Formats: sequence, structure tokens, C-alpha cells
Amino acid sequence: MEPLSHTSVLLPEALHWLEVRPGGLYVDATLGGAGHTQAIVGQGGRVVGFDQDPQAIARVQALHLPHLTLVQANFRDLEPQLQELGIGAVDGILADLGVSSFHLDDPKRGFSYRNEGPLDMRMGSGESTAAEVVNTFEVDELADILRIYGEESKAGRIARAIVAARPLTTTTQLAEVVRKATGFREAGHPARRTFQALRIYVNDELGALKALLAASERVLKPGGRLVVISFHSLEDRVVKHFLRDSVVLEPLTKRPVVASPKEQQENPRARSAKLRAAQKVGGTP
Repeated sequence: MEPLSHTSVLLPEALHWLEVRPGGLYVDATLGGAGHTQAIVGQGGRVVGFDQDPQAIARVQALHLPHLTLVQANFRDLEPQLQELGIGAVDGILADLGVSSFHLDDPKRGFSYRNEGPLDMRMGSGESTAAEVVNTFEVDELADILRIYGEESKAGRIARAIVAARPLTTTTQLAEVVRKATGFREAGHPARRTFQALRIYVNDELGALKALLAASERVLKPGGRLVVISFHSLEDRVVKHFLRDSVVLEPLTKRPVVASPKEQQENPRARSAKLRAAQKVGGTP
């Protein structure tokens, strides 16, 4: 198992808004490299850490952290998993959304358009792969995925190019098809939004996020905190609208908290990060 080398985004800010207290019980809904979890434990908190990736669970097990319970499950199943553990309510929930650096850096997982690997993109093991999507979906279905989940303005053109080039089996094949379809002139890599869209669709990330937010209303103790870090506008919009409409969770951040210029310089992934926090003010809805 490779060593941990993960840098958690907005770590001090997340701890501040989570308001960790010694003996409190917190959920790290996106365990990943356990950076946030280690910091919570370091401040005296107890953690239930969720990750659907067995590799992530194994990496964190090797750390032998105290006061940590590991759960291999998608955070969309937060509530039933806590119930299985006999936990009725928690003091805080932290979710650091999106794809982890471990996924991006492992070509075999198929998340990156920069390194050749299979068109997989699954964060767990039970979903359809990206290869199944790009090789079996109709043009209109593919275009809708790219438009909705990638906010891709050239969705139709890219979808037609994908269908014409099938079968596609590797990340670099798909990236090249997108690059040619978009005319080579975009700033940054033109396949970025296509890969984002496929990843979100394959893992039903927005559906899982909505399930997590709804569960947080019920499993947080009165006064408990919810902290969500998102990395693109689709996620942030879901969180913003949910907190605006909730009668149980009161937003604590009027505007999303962003990384300092220093953190953005040291960790490019932090440039798109937005943190929103809320506190439970009433009973269950």
C-alpha cells in the first residue's frame, strides 16, 4: 500500500467551522487520506470515517489512529450506517467533496486525462464504468451528461465525436477525441469538463450529496455543525440552495470560504475550493 501523501484543503478553516471539542463525535464523510480526521482526533474528537474505496480504508487502517471507527460505504448511506453502529446523533459532519489526489494520481483508476489508464472512474466498485457510458450511450444521452454535469458548451459536438470514435478503452483515447472535437483552442485541457461530467455521472455524486445533506438534518445534535468543501459550481450550488431552504440548518457562512493566496499557491487544488458551514438550530424536520 502506497504511503499517505495527501494535503487536505482548507484544513484550519474546516476545523474552525466544525468547532471540534474534546470528546465530541464527528463524521468525516470523505475519509480519503485522513488529513481532516487526523486533525479532529488531534483536537480530542472521536471520528466515524466513511469511504467507499477499500484502498482508502486500508491506507487509513495502517495509521492506527485512536478514537476512529472506519466505515466502507458511500456517505449517501450515512444514516443507516450510523444506526448499525448504534449512533443516534453526532456533533459534526465534514465532507470534502470530489475526487481525491489518490484517485487522480493512480492511472489504473481512470480519473485523469493526463495519464493513460482504463476508462473506469469508479470511486467504489458497484457502479457502471465510464467505458460503459461512452461506448453504449446514444449521442443525445452523452450530450446531456456533458452539458448537465460538465457544463460543457460543446457537448453535442463532443458526444458525436465520441460515438464516431467508438470503441474507446483508455483515458488518453477519450482525451484526444475531445481535444480534436473542440478544435484545440481552449485554455487548459479541453477534456477537463468531459472527464468531470463522466465522473459525476458514474458515481452519482450529486445524488449522494443531496442524500448526505438531508441526513445531516436528522443525525446532527442541536448545535451540531455541518461543513462542506466543494470544488465546482454544481456541488456548491446544491449545498447553497439546500442550506438556504432548510428549516433545521442555519448557515454560518454568508459567502463561501475560500483558500488563502498562500494555500492556493502551495496547493493548486485549493484554488477552486469553497467551504460552507451550517449549524443545527432545531429538532428533526
